[in-house]
Amino acid sequence: MTTAVGTLQMVSVPELLRCPISLDLFSDPVTLSTGQTYDRANIEKWLACGNLTCPVTMQRLHDTSLVPNHTLRHLIQHWVLGHSSMFTVPLESTEFTLSTLKHNLQFRESTTMTKLETLRIIKLLSSESSTRQASLIREGLFELLLQVLFQFPVADNAEVIELALDGILNLSSSKGLESLNMLRNESNLVRLVFLLEQGSSRVKARLCNLLEAIASCSLTHELCLILGRRERLLQVLVSLLLDKSDIREATLKAICSLCSLEANRSTAIREGAMDGLVAYVSSALYASRSRNRNVRLAVGTLERLLASGVGKRRMSEMENGIAVLVKMVFRVPCDDQGGSEHAVGALLLLCSDSEKARTDAINAGVLTQLLLLLQSQSGERAKSKARALLKLLRAKWAKDQAGL
Repeated sequence: MTTAVGTLQMVSVPELLRCPISLDLFSDPVTLSTGQTYDRANIEKWLACGNLTCPVTMQRLHDTSLVPNHTLRHLIQHWVLGHSSMFTVPLESTEFTLSTLKHNLQFRESTTMTKLETLRIIKLLSSESSTRQASLIREGLFELLLQVLFQFPVADNAEVIELALDGILNLSSSKGLESLNMLRNESNLVRLVFLLEQGSSRVKARLCNLLEAIASCSLTHELCLILGRRERLLQVLVSLLLDKSDIREATLKAICSLCSLEANRSTAIREGAMDGLVAYVSSALYASRSRNRNVRLAVGTLERLLASGVGKRRMSEMENGIAVLVKMVFRVPCDDQGGSEHAVGALLLLCSDSEKARTDAINAGVLTQLLLLLQSQSGERAKSKARALLKLLRAKWAKDQAGL
């Protein structure tokens, strides 16, 4: 082992394979009762100095026994073997490791500690090459991760759920998405909503990432339709979007992805998606420029929703909906042309068949915004829509002026 390590001076050792005390590659990994793994020599020295706490968690140790971590040891051996010649580990050399990982997740008697170590290793492996991802999927680990997500008791250890989601999302970029269709099962749908409501912030964010992946894949088209009709799911997502928490951006992408399918839009509107999107855009008007891409996504989704009668009716009922769109027509600095184009398109849809919408837009200052947009460096599509909206509003404005 020492000889092998000596050849790795220029190779970055994954954090999972390093002892948290010495930060060196493990040579004899052992696990404490807290679930943390250390190199035997380092943790024995720590305990011999009279320390009765876990170095990482600082939990008091009522049991100082050390359990050999065979799964991690096997992974280290294969990793060292592969990197001793500066190449990725050959697939055939990891067959035993993968079968061990699979067994650890399948075996009902596996302890939470074992599951945690196994999931950490899967997370590491699944973040490697597409070839490695394909190997994990072929061994059935994608389905096993989904089973952990939907069956493991959250109260036992939230980190298990988080790590399972990390592995699922890493593998979702490969060819395993079809397995997500197990979400059609009613109990799994209930579990998904429960985790979105009660899970940690990290679990909620990762679930939103998963919903986005489902909506963007043709293999899960039917599943996306099922999710889009799930009223409670939409309610929870809208609530998270309105919450202004650190997972707001992930939530926005999940909602917009579900709304990309026309069949999902009526349910989304009914459960408050437009309210959430308008609130997001309103708060983002004064936020940092780094959020422009997501603002553009939100306004683009509003434009999609306004293509339906139910969307127009909901917007007409909102107190500040049109005013927010008007503010998005032209912004300084003018670096969000996509957002401007979508805002003008949304207003065009609203004003085409509603005199009240035309009045509200004029009162909110849309004419000035449109003229500024036409004089800017915005794209031709945005300007074309702006000219169409100006033409539509001109008669209304002239009529109002004549009545003064």
